[in-house]
Amino acid sequence: MDAVDRSAETKYECLLFDMDDTLYPLSSGLNLACRKNIEEFMFHKLHIEESEVPRMCLELYREHGTTMAGLKALGYEFDNDEFHAYVHGRLPYETLKPDPVLRNLLLSMPQRKIIFTNGDKAHVDQVLSRLGLEDCFEGIICFETLNPALEPIMDQLDGDSVQAEGDIEVDSQIGSNIVTSKMRILCKPSVEAIEAAIKIADVDPSKTIFFDDSARNIASGKAAGLHTVIVGSSVLVPGADHALRSVHNIREALPEIWEGQEGEQLEQVIQSTAVETVVLA
Repeated sequence: MDAVDRSAETKYECLLFDMDDTLYPLSSGLNLACRKNIEEFMFHKLHIEESEVPRMCLELYREHGTTMAGLKALGYEFDNDEFHAYVHGRLPYETLKPDPVLRNLLLSMPQRKIIFTNGDKAHVDQVLSRLGLEDCFEGIICFETLNPALEPIMDQLDGDSVQAEGDIEVDSQIGSNIVTSKMRILCKPSVEAIEAAIKIADVDPSKTIFFDDSARNIASGKAAGLHTVIVGSSVLVPGADHALRSVHNIREALPEIWEGQEGEQLEQVIQSTAVETVVLA
């Protein structure tokens, strides 16, 4: 039975996955390293008073979704690629290891699978490659997808952002990648960003599951009409339909994803690699 036939028999047609702290655990240390790099960028590149940086970093994150978006909203002008290279390019990616259990889970799911992250494309490529998941997703909706250089946000939504290869990305980057204070960065947890991702991916939110580790993102995902799963918590948060302590627990919590498949055969595929990795639940 091919993927199209299987998808037609399932309750869901698409699975939207956040990446950082969702496809790998918070314990990897990348989150803390990322915040440290952001704070150093604010001090060394934007010359913000060192004593103010930690507080400002956190407040901007809480108010604008990302510290970067907050800095832009305040009028700081800097090159997006330079920011991402400084913040993500210096991360200890070596702490991420191949995850064959998650890989088998993803490949066994008959639905379309798409990454939806606030991170930049280079960061996504690094993480997926380290985890051994680079061929598990049909497309990627990332920073560049929602914020194409020098293009008004809504213009991108009206255009064709799906490349011939099937990856969901920005078609081109034109000119400088500096966004002025007049341009707002579109990112989670804004409902507008999630609705934009739904439109770009061309999915029916009522038949789409959204996996994310952020309670704010989950609440916005529910407001946009998505089915929602909070990852990294065993407790439901507002707007969450399901809670997963680990992304590896998807099959136990959401068996309907595999409706119409040979359950016994799937069990054998997953168990065959279960000894190759340690699941941090």
